[in-house]
Amino acid sequence: MSFNHQQKVYLPTDARTNQYITAEIKLTDALLSQYPDYLSCYQALARQFFELADRHNLRNVHVIANDKLPVVRFHTEAYCLETEQQVIFFYNPRYHEAQNLFARADYRTRKIRFLFLAVGDELRANSASFHTQVQGLLAEFAPKLALEQPIKVRDHQHLTYDLFARAKGNKKTYGFKLRGIPQRYKARGCALPDDVSALSYVTVTLPLGRRLKQRLGNESLGDYTKVYTRLQDSFKKAVLDHNFKRAAMVANGLLPLVRNSKFDRLSTDKGVQMLGFDPSAAEPQFLSHWSGTNLVETAYFVIAAGKEDHTDAGFGRFLNEVEDALRQFATDIDLDGERQDLVVRFHQHISYKR
Repeated sequence: MSFNHQQKVYLPTDARTNQYITAEIKLTDALLSQYPDYLSCYQALARQFFELADRHNLRNVHVIANDKLPVVRFHTEAYCLETEQQVIFFYNPRYHEAQNLFARADYRTRKIRFLFLAVGDELRANSASFHTQVQGLLAEFAPKLALEQPIKVRDHQHLTYDLFARAKGNKKTYGFKLRGIPQRYKARGCALPDDVSALSYVTVTLPLGRRLKQRLGNESLGDYTKVYTRLQDSFKKAVLDHNFKRAAMVANGLLPLVRNSKFDRLSTDKGVQMLGFDPSAAEPQFLSHWSGTNLVETAYFVIAAGKEDHTDAGFGRFLNEVEDALRQFATDIDLDGERQDLVVRFHQHISYKR
C-alpha cells in the first residue's frame, strides 16, 4: 500500500455525517431570581435563545432543562424519543429543522444544555463555519445568563458507515484524510482556545442475532458467558495484533460514551457506559462491561486514538488500521458481511470553556 493511500481512508459514498454542538451552563440562583418559578425561567431563556438562533441562521436548536443527556443519530424521519435519562434526536441534516424546549415545571435542573444540530449538505466541509455561527450566538447570549462559571462547549462530529458496504454491492468510495478538528478549524479561520481538549475514537455496533449467538456457542438459557467471552477474546486479540492501546467491549445494554480521563470526571449514568481513556498515556488499557446473565441485543466495541495515532495528515492511517483489525475480528467470529452490518462510527470531539 502506497504512503499516500495510507494517509487516506476510503469510505463508502453512502457514509453518513453528523455534527452537533452543546453549550452547557449551570443554573444559578442569580438567574432563577429573575423569574417567578422554574418553568418561567426555562421558557424565557428558550425564547431568547430561539430568537438569537433565527438571527444567526441556526435552524435546528433545542434547550434541555431536565438534566437528560442528548443523543443524536441520523434518520430519514425526524422524531425525538425522550427516555428517563436521555433525549434522543433522530433527523436528516439535509431536510429537518426544529426548535424545542425539554423541561419540567416542578424540577430544578442542575445544568441547562443548549443543543445545536448541523443542517444542510457537506456537513464536514462546513463544520468550521457552523462552529463559528454557534460562537457568535453564545457571545451575544452569555451576558443574559448570569454566569458564575464559563460555558462548557462540546463539538461532536461523526462519520458512520457499514464496514461491509462493498460486500453488499456499494463499491463506490470517497477518500478522507480525517484531519483533527483543531487543525481543520484553524485552516478555516475558526478560533479555538489554546487549552481545547480533543478526542477521537471509533465505536462499532454488532447486533447479536440468533445465528451469530449459535456460532459463538450459545449456552443454556440464562448463561451467555461463552458468547461474551468469545467476542471479548476475539476483539482483544485483533486490537492487540494491530498495536492499539485503548479499547473496550460494552455489552450491558448501555451506550458507550468516551471521555478523556485526564480532564473529565467519569460516572456511569444517563443510560450510558462512560469510558475514560487518556490519549497521552503509554500503558495499554482494555475495558470490558458485560454480564453472563444479561443477554443484550447489541454489543459495542470501542477503539480510541492516542497521541501516537494523530499526524498532521489526519487520522486516515489510524482508521485504516482499525478497519484491518475489525476485518480480523469479523473473520474470527465468522461474521457474514453480505447479510449482516458491522456499523462503524468514527467520532471526533472537542471541548473547551469560554
